Amino acid sequence: MRVLPGKVESSTTGAAPMRGDFRYDDERLGPSSDPASPGHLLPQAGEGRTSTLRPTTAWVLSDTRAGHEVQSLGIADALGLSPRLIRLAPRGLIAALAPFGPIDPREAKLLAPPYPDLVIACGRRTIPYLRHVKRASGGAVFTVYVNRPASGLGTADVIVAPRHDGLGGENVIAPLAPANRLTPQRLAEARAALDPRVAALPEPRVGLLIGGDSRHFRFSERDAERLLADVGAMLDQGWSVAATVSRRTPARLVEALRERLVGPHPTPLRGATFSHEWEKEARAFLWAGDGENPYLSILAGSQALLVTADSVNMVAEAATTGAPVHVFEPEGGAAKIAAFLDALEQRGALRRWRGRLEHWRYEPLNETPAIAEEIARRYAAFRGAAPVLLHGSCAS
Repeated sequence: MRVLPGKVESSTTGAAPMRGDFRYDDERLGPSSDPASPGHLLPQAGEGRTSTLRPTTAWVLSDTRAGHEVQSLGIADALGLSPRLIRLAPRGLIAALAPFGPIDPREAKLLAPPYPDLVIACGRRTIPYLRHVKRASGGAVFTVYVNRPASGLGTADVIVAPRHDGLGGENVIAPLAPANRLTPQRLAEARAALDPRVAALPEPRVGLLIGGDSRHFRFSERDAERLLADVGAMLDQGWSVAATVSRRTPARLVEALRERLVGPHPTPLRGATFSHEWEKEARAFLWAGDGENPYLSILAGSQALLVTADSVNMVAEAATTGAPVHVFEPEGGAAKIAAFLDALEQRGALRRWRGRLEHWRYEPLNETPAIAEEIARRYAAFRGAAPVLLHGSCAS
C-alpha cells in the first residue's frame, strides 16, 4: 500500500461457474457502513479536561519497512493524529546491535526537542531511539511500541503485540490482527473510483496478492507451478484476475505471472486460439512495479482474494474488505503464523487455499479502532485525563 504521510524526516536521501452462468452478489457495493470518520481519540484542550492540557503532538519512528510504517501510521490515523514521520537508518554495527545498542549519533538531530506528547515505533532498529526519547524527555513522552520487542516489556509504556506473538503483560495490547490504514470509508471511496486498470476487468474479479520469500517461507518451483495452474483455472472459469507482487517476489515467479497474465498478446496468425486467448488476457492485469501500485483498488474492487501466507499484514488488510480471503501457503511456515491464520479462520475471515475459489460471508475484521481506543485510555491515565473515544463515550 502506498503510504501518504505528512511530514517525513530521514537521515538518508534518496471454483466458479463459467461467465455466462455466473452470478456473484457483492453486498459491499452499497454505502459505507463506517460509523464515524476518525476523530481525535486523545484528550484535547477545551474538552472539559484540565486547562493545562495541550493538543496532542506525535512522532512515528520508522525503520523504513513499509509493513511497519503501515501499522504505526494506522494507529496514528485512528487516534486522529498528524504525526511527524521520522525514518531512521542506523549504520552497520549500530543497526546490528539493535534493540540493545545506542542510537546512531548521526541521527541524534532527528530527535531534538521539543519532544512530542506521544511516540509510536515499530521495528527493532527503532527501539534505541524510542528509549532515547523517553529518557531525554525525563519520562514525559508516552511511548508505544508495535509488535513483540526483543528488549522486553520495559521497552515502552504500551506494547501492541498481536495475539499470535504470545506476549502477555499489564502494558500489552494483544489484538487478533495487526493495525492497518484501511477504514470502511476508504474502501468504499476506492470501490467507487477504482484504478482504471482494475475497473477495466469485468466482474467477478479475484485479487491476487503475492508476497515472496521470507524468514519463514520460500516459493519453490512446485509452489510457482501450483499457483500458475490455479490462476489459469480461475481464468478458464470466468474470473478476471488482478494481481500485484512485492519486492520480495522471486523474479522467476514474476516473469511466469507476466507470461500467464500479460502476454505475448495473441495475433490472427495464431488462428483459432485468437478469440479465446485474447478474451482471457483482457480479463487479467499484473502490477509488477510499473507505475503506481493499484493495491487499494485490488482490495476494494475484488469479489474474492487470494493472498500468500508470508505477509501477516497483507492477510490482515485483505480481511478488512469483507470479501472471501483465501490463503496460499508456500513451502515453510512458522507456528506463530499458523496460529494467526487459525485464529482468522475460526473468526470466519479466511480459508486455506484448497485449489478453488469459495464464497462465504463474514463481518469485515479490523482491529485498528479498538487498538486506538485502548491506547487512548492508557494515554489518558498517563496524563491524568479522560479520553474521548470514537463514538464520544469515555473509557471506563
